[in-house]
Amino acid sequence: QVQLVESGGGLVQAGGSLRLSCAASGRTLSMYGMGWFRQGPGKEREFVAAINRSGGSTFYADSVKGRFTISRDNAKNTVYLQMNSLKPEDTAVYYCAAGQVAGSRRSFDYGYWGQGTQVTVSS
Repeated sequence: QVQLVESGGGLVQAGGSLRLSCAASGRTLSMYGMGWFRQGPGKEREFVAAINRSGGSTFYADSVKGRFTISRDNAKNTVYLQMNSLKPEDTAVYYCAAGQVAGSRRSFDYGYWGQGTQVTVSS
């Protein structure tokens, strides 16, 4: 079992930046591929970014490519999502997830989820 806790969300103006963190406990994070997903108001949950166990490979949704960066520090058992040039359409609850399939874009490949952190981007 692994427990995930996200932090770093908040309210930011369009064009601004935020860095989300996902801290893991219970098991070492290096055992898992990690992903970030988001769910906006009235929308389905969607893939944002993923990273493999070592951090050597990353994957992004087209909507965030070039603006968001996923990274991990296995020594700190933490995964990050650096979000730059934020847009109002990035407003959502952001979730981190851990799974055995590295780099997956599919939510059902992830067995462990955090509680989510709200990101609100004002125009």
